[in-house]
Amino acid sequence: MIIASALAAGVLVVAGVLVLTGGEPAERVVAQRFVAAWARGDLPAMRAQLAEQDRQSMTVRRFSDAYRAAATTATTTAIAHGKVGDPRDGVVSVPMRVTTRVFGTLRGTLRLTFSGEGDDKQIRWKPSLVFPGLKVGERLERRTELPRRADILARDGTPLAQGEERSSSIDDVASSIVGELGAPPPERAGRMRELGYPTGATVGTSGLERVFEERLAGTPGGQLRAGRRVLAQTLPRPARPVRSSIDPRVQRAAVAAKGERLGGVAVVRPRTGEILALGGIAFSGLQPPGSTFKIVTLAGVLEAGLAGVNSTYPVETKTTIEGVDLENANGESCGGTLRNSFAHSCNSVFAPLGARLGAERLVKTAEKFGFNTPVGIAGAATSTIPAAGEIGDDLAVGSTAIGQGRVQASALQMAWVAATIAARGRRAQLTLERGRAPRRTQAIDAAVARLVGRMMEAVVREGTGKSAQISGVRVAGKTGTAELKTTSQPDCAPSPDPAVVTQCPPVAADDPTDTDAWFAAYAPASNPRVAVGVLLVQSGAGGDTAAPVAKQALLAGLKATR
Repeated sequence: MIIASALAAGVLVVAGVLVLTGGEPAERVVAQRFVAAWARGDLPAMRAQLAEQDRQSMTVRRFSDAYRAAATTATTTAIAHGKVGDPRDGVVSVPMRVTTRVFGTLRGTLRLTFSGEGDDKQIRWKPSLVFPGLKVGERLERRTELPRRADILARDGTPLAQGEERSSSIDDVASSIVGELGAPPPERAGRMRELGYPTGATVGTSGLERVFEERLAGTPGGQLRAGRRVLAQTLPRPARPVRSSIDPRVQRAAVAAKGERLGGVAVVRPRTGEILALGGIAFSGLQPPGSTFKIVTLAGVLEAGLAGVNSTYPVETKTTIEGVDLENANGESCGGTLRNSFAHSCNSVFAPLGARLGAERLVKTAEKFGFNTPVGIAGAATSTIPAAGEIGDDLAVGSTAIGQGRVQASALQMAWVAATIAARGRRAQLTLERGRAPRRTQAIDAAVARLVGRMMEAVVREGTGKSAQISGVRVAGKTGTAELKTTSQPDCAPSPDPAVVTQCPPVAADDPTDTDAWFAAYAPASNPRVAVGVLLVQSGAGGDTAAPVAKQALLAGLKATR
């Protein structure tokens, strides 16, 4: 009775197992698998439906390349299928819908033929199956052209790059931030073709032209052809002007303050993440951040409960970790309260604190501030800290905690760190577009951020950052002086074997080219409107050279955000 009922319902009983058949033709089942796999982009599953001889001649790579090439040519973004028909004269027809970037929505019929007997049906593959509606012998091709490139505007609406000539009435500002056009580099050529760019098109290769490339280029137009047949035809559609977040007054000030020195200046609005200025290599140059990284270390130490406002430390000129001495800058003797140790940038306090915090917690804290995460702006370098397991012993962790070792940062990254403290621990996603809705993440506890901020105020008021003081404005900041030559010669580290004498090239104690100068800050401390990051390569001490640059950038930013 059970078996009889099952047979009546279209269920086959094989070795005690019920197999649902429903009387559906095998060709239709195989065709359904093929187009369903295509719709979800599962090329191996598509190939699995082919006849054995076709799978042998079409390797996985050749098969995938054929479909990806067709999708790129058509600028395909999605594939969908309609109801799979029953076989007629050995052919199954499937209505297909193709959504494209350039040519709109196209419809075509896929016609599948089969080999095999009975239920053992498989698709016979031919090149025309790479795109719905292709006929045997036809090849999918396109001819496209780009519309007029859209203008780039400054924050106040002034054109920074306009028309075919990319001209501007404020060329001094434009030349420092707009960037250039040129042939796409090899790593971007594939993406340009996917978007429908014609061969030989120029693209933004640097600056704002690169950042906003896909917004500025508009939508290409042209023809999609199957051999001599035109499958679709569209006109190029120009894009609207893009208003950047760059403020001409702040940009001028940042570039002027940096001068001819190699380095970068970044100015950010803490609440929104909008970038007001980028001077020099502000978002592309990576260097060890020196003691500006102690902002991160301090936040991690406070969150872990390893120190507090009442913590005190010995007044020393150096500390010893793993048998190696780490000196304070210029052999200064410092310590005392945690606040005083931070204000005077005491390596003798923060290197051991970093070692106590440990590599894992130090790395996690840095990543909360944006390290090891792409900024999300084309051309911007990613600031990095090694994985916890790759940093090494307590000496390496302590060195990393004071911004040496293998940690690398950009001026933009350190402006972002300062902006996160300014925003009470909320990290706003950086953007170069004015008015974009801010996206924020609570990076660190708000109470911890407030405490770090008060200690950053002490840096400017009474510590190493006095050169950034602004009359009538409370400034919070942190200096950094990152050693280069002395820390880039690992073979010069003292040998643990007293019988081994290591010969190192001499480095003058007062040689400014041995250090990068850094400063990260925000103002006003009570209601932050602007944050800055400054890097000056091989330019001495952060308090002496980077802090005055930051002051000029802060002043311009404060005027612009009133």
